[in-house]
Amino acid sequence: MHEKERHRIILSSIQDRPVMTVVDLCSLTGASGATVRRDIATLHMQKKLRRVRGGAEAMTPQTFTGLAGRPFALNETINIAAKQAIARAAVDLCDDGEPIIINGGTTTFQMVHPLASKRMQVFTNSFPIAEHLLKHSRNTIMLSGGAIYREQNIILSPFDNDVTRNFYARRMFMGAQGLGPLGLMEADPLLIQAEQKLIGQADELIVLVDSSKFANRSSLLLCPLNRIDTVITDDRVTDRDAAMLEAADVTLIVTTPGTAIAQATAT
Repeated sequence: MHEKERHRIILSSIQDRPVMTVVDLCSLTGASGATVRRDIATLHMQKKLRRVRGGAEAMTPQTFTGLAGRPFALNETINIAAKQAIARAAVDLCDDGEPIIINGGTTTFQMVHPLASKRMQVFTNSFPIAEHLLKHSRNTIMLSGGAIYREQNIILSPFDNDVTRNFYARRMFMGAQGLGPLGLMEADPLLIQAEQKLIGQADELIVLVDSSKFANRSSLLLCPLNRIDTVITDDRVTDRDAAMLEAADVTLIVTTPGTAIAQATAT
């Protein structure tokens, strides 16, 4: 990632949290700790942020605290070809009439284009997904209730008695901050709480992650590997990561960006 792009991500992220640590910013940018510290020092000198011990904060922090993680608008164009191929393979698993859950995210958002030809019952917590499907498809759409988080374009509720508990799904499709031997990882406790409720409403959990997510880590675990039924990723997945999924009895579907055909490897 170029310096200009890192600076843009850093400046955007500190508007959403009281303080962003160096570790947080390394996860968001994929850069080393030394690089992130240099970026913080540069932006501090330019008076675009305030350097604090172990991280950075905005010069004029917002009073509303958002979610940890890269904003939707910044994440949307990263690895776009891989995300499109992964999304096509995900929709290939769907049959007309099925109820499904699509969790908000930039990879799951790419499902809206191939879903345009389907007629399904779709429950989502994503404004962009709901809006696109309402305008460009004949799918039935249900939205979750709760607070609106503008940066991630999702709706989340901390309460147990929301509409989520009233929807059953054949499959749930979701992305993640990272995927490793311990399972799926996310960046924010509220995301964990909301997504665990959604997972509990589906028979099968289908995880959509481009291959870069296997290297990402977070301190928050969403669910163990053995809760995942299928992982869909791109052809840059390493043999080591594929073996990790096989050992956990997770089905792996590998896609090739730029093609409409996905190669499935059942484990």
